Amino acid sequence: MIWRVLADHADTMKEQHLAQLFASDPQRFKQLHCECGPLLFDYSKQRLTGQTLSDLFELARQAKLDDWIGRLFAGDPVNCTEQRPAMHWALRLPAETKCMVGGQNITAQVHEQLHRMDRIVNKLHAGQWRGVTGEVVTDVVNIGVGGSDLGPLMVSEALCDSAMPTSSRLTVHFASTMDGSQLSQLLRTLNPHSTLFIISSKSFTTIDTLSNAETARQWLQRTLGSNSGVLHCHFLGVSSAVAKMTEWGISEENQLQIWEWVGGRYSLWSAIGLPIALTVGMDGFRNMLAGAHLIDEHFRTASWERNLPVLMAMIGVWNTNVLGINAQAILPYDGRLKHLPMYLEQLEMESNGKSVTRNGTPVEQSTCPIIWGDVGPNAQHAFYQLLHQGTEAVTCDFIMPARRYREAQGQPVEELAAQHELALANCLAQSRLLALGDAALPDPDSMPSYKRYRGNQPSSTLLLDELTPHSLGALIALYEHKVFVQSVIWNINPFDQWGVEMGKRLAVDTLAQIRGEREDLEGVDSSTAGLLRRILG
Repeated sequence: MIWRVLADHADTMKEQHLAQLFASDPQRFKQLHCECGPLLFDYSKQRLTGQTLSDLFELARQAKLDDWIGRLFAGDPVNCTEQRPAMHWALRLPAETKCMVGGQNITAQVHEQLHRMDRIVNKLHAGQWRGVTGEVVTDVVNIGVGGSDLGPLMVSEALCDSAMPTSSRLTVHFASTMDGSQLSQLLRTLNPHSTLFIISSKSFTTIDTLSNAETARQWLQRTLGSNSGVLHCHFLGVSSAVAKMTEWGISEENQLQIWEWVGGRYSLWSAIGLPIALTVGMDGFRNMLAGAHLIDEHFRTASWERNLPVLMAMIGVWNTNVLGINAQAILPYDGRLKHLPMYLEQLEMESNGKSVTRNGTPVEQSTCPIIWGDVGPNAQHAFYQLLHQGTEAVTCDFIMPARRYREAQGQPVEELAAQHELALANCLAQSRLLALGDAALPDPDSMPSYKRYRGNQPSSTLLLDELTPHSLGALIALYEHKVFVQSVIWNINPFDQWGVEMGKRLAVDTLAQIRGEREDLEGVDSSTAGLLRRILG
């Protein structure tokens, strides 16, 4: 059995420190890195050899990975619990590529919505979108949660240096929290006459989003009145539920559509990404789609030995299932990527945080590790102590752009370039020390034990040429396909999230108790009952 082979191989690897692997093979980096477009993936600091990869590829063959990749790109219902395809990749197809699924040309539908986005973006950038009292819209608030918030927020922040000159007329904000704290702070600073809200919800039933949307509507109507023009001039909707958007009061020309075959955490490529397009313009948005499509084609056609998503995924399986490393840190060395760790937390843990196989039986291996992280330079002053000298094994992804600040638009170019060099140096030094430990130091034997570094902590480095819409699109698609490959190995469905549903249902009953609509606490556990009594006074 291939799992037994991998376990036996791991036993032989236990005695080999990463420092020894590098010392015995001066060509280790050359053999254990690969590139695609703007991305370079260095996995030479992982605790593996060529034999490891060979065994992992055999595991992938036995799991019929090739067949599953084919099914994904054929539009088969790979989301088995909801009997849907998962076609986020179709959102990135060029207009001239026909994609027929169920007798429908999916590409034509996608590009129709892109054209509608284009119209909205151009109108806002040109200062031609006006509120009900005639003032030019200057602020746009995206109201969403989960995939309708994290993706657009992360990318909009990451691509701030690629912002369109005309986007300076607009400030894009995000509100997602159920308790209204984000929206409350925003509304104190915004002018209702010049504010436009985007309500982003695939189902248009998400209570978090609709509660914030209702608060925004009441805020507008207190100042602007309750006439229909307020809704027409101050609200856009993005959803697969057209009828529900209309019922809420969003006019048809202000509606953008997504599809049931787009999972929420895979939806930033669709009209859910409207805030991104408002930041970087439609040309920038299309460049992001092109970067993702590059990785789609690479994933679909490249041999596994040179296939970035397959390599990333199988190395993750090696770390999680064979080496028993159950935590992974995402460490971008660029402040623009500050929201990337949180975005990947959702992408990976909501997708592969499963304990039941596609066949309905309990899984036999660990599935998704705990994903966490922060901007690298900040994390160095927070949790790197645990990485270097703690008792837990953690694998790390270091992410950095090679170049930045070549043109700083009136800013001190040399000083900023020097700061970027500082970040690069720290990224390379930290990954080196985690891997090699004391072997990276000039005279480790002279140091007391509390200053020693054991090393042998595995990591990968993803080097971007520079952070652009194209390279960021490629990076995100890389992680999406990594998640899919691992789901195939673990035989789980990465495209549903039933684990979040029951908590929402219980919350409905609990809300009724908090609001006095239901006084009976019978059947409620003693902890919840005690807390409710304290809340209700």
